[in-house]
Amino acid sequence: MAAVAAGVAALSAWAALAPIALPSRDELFEIPNGTWARRMAGDKVEILPSEIHLTQGANDVLLLRNKDNVPQIFGPVLIMPGQSFRLPFETVSVNDFACTAHASGQMRVVVDAMPAAGWQRLKWRALRAWARAPHLFST
Repeated sequence: MAAVAAGVAALSAWAALAPIALPSRDELFEIPNGTWARRMAGDKVEILPSEIHLTQGANDVLLLRNKDNVPQIFGPVLIMPGQSFRLPFETVSVNDFACTAHASGQMRVVVDAMPAAGWQRLKWRALRAWARAPHLFST
């Protein structure tokens, strides 16, 4: 049991102090095929979150991929079927966009500062892990 506790402590220390290095700065969101048809049929499908959080210097490029068979609008950009759109963010900011892929017609992109080493970075990593695989943390 002591070995497990030591392992957890070592992992926590690494997560709190290690630099953040991701394989890509892109944060991908896909609009699935059939989204428009489902909406026209009355389904209140939510395919994108109302608020997306990015982190400056880590995952600060929003990548939208339109797999639907109709064009989608994000801000001033028309994303045709099969196309992708990359939008890099360079500063900490809060940005509101018109978005036809979202049921409300709007989406907010929040760009947070890079978390400092210590508890902030540990919390950042824990929240990202939770968002990516909540089923791994449920009982």
